[in-house]
Amino acid sequence: MDPVSEFLVDYKIPIGAWGKDFFEFLTDNFNTIFRAFSNGLNFLLEGMVDILLMMPPVVLALVIAGIAYLLQRSKPLALGVFLGLAFIINQDLWKQTVETLVLVVAAAAMSMAIGVPMGIWAAHKPKVYRVLLPVLDLMQTLPTFVYLIPVLTLFGLGNAPGLIVTIIFVIPTSVRLTHLGVTSVPTAIIEAGEAFGATKRQLLWKVELPSALPTIMAGLTQSIMLSLSMVVFAALIGAGGLGTEINRALGSRKIDLGLEAGLAIVILAIILDRATRIGVGGKK
Repeated sequence: MDPVSEFLVDYKIPIGAWGKDFFEFLTDNFNTIFRAFSNGLNFLLEGMVDILLMMPPVVLALVIAGIAYLLQRSKPLALGVFLGLAFIINQDLWKQTVETLVLVVAAAAMSMAIGVPMGIWAAHKPKVYRVLLPVLDLMQTLPTFVYLIPVLTLFGLGNAPGLIVTIIFVIPTSVRLTHLGVTSVPTAIIEAGEAFGATKRQLLWKVELPSALPTIMAGLTQSIMLSLSMVVFAALIGAGGLGTEINRALGSRKIDLGLEAGLAIVILAIILDRATRIGVGGKK
């Protein structure tokens, strides 16, 4: 090793030690708060799963197909949703699918609830976006397993840490696409609104957001897809669902179980993607 490299190694910046000390400080002083939050979140998520599982699987599949029809006004889509869910029931993966569905919907909803306002704020304040940009890059490029360690330390095992990890991973997408949608609104439309005396709030709700809605909804679709991609990783810290089955199949080399659970995730992804698109054939 050359002298310069040896010098750099000898004076290594102790980022890892600083991070360890920071999380030890949090767990030593705020462990009760973190665990209470985790237990409350676990209670809500498990309660939602229990409520859905109280319904017969076929009835719930019909309800989901009906919701898909109401969102898209497409009978073929509703039929496809029901057939896809019927296949999952046939594979005896219904409970795991419901657990995954609750986790994904909760993660996507929370990510949009946080990311859309942040994206709007960043679109109106370029300086804010310049500050957010490296943070968003870090959140998207940091390996997923790195998220698991501190979240597991702070919140323990269960669905709650799985949800938190998923939200952290997904938020940058909703922020970026909301920012893109708002900043892409044609200047002529905004100027026309201002010419008619619209306030900033009216411009936001009646001009900018309607124009940016397709891009924002694309952010929702991407958030759902990314949430599903986190299912397998979230299972490593105690989150239930199809990810648990995939990890079990990987650990025991069960190709059949891996294929079944993988297909269930694919079907769920297609259903959520088609149901949350803005209209079929340009409607809506």
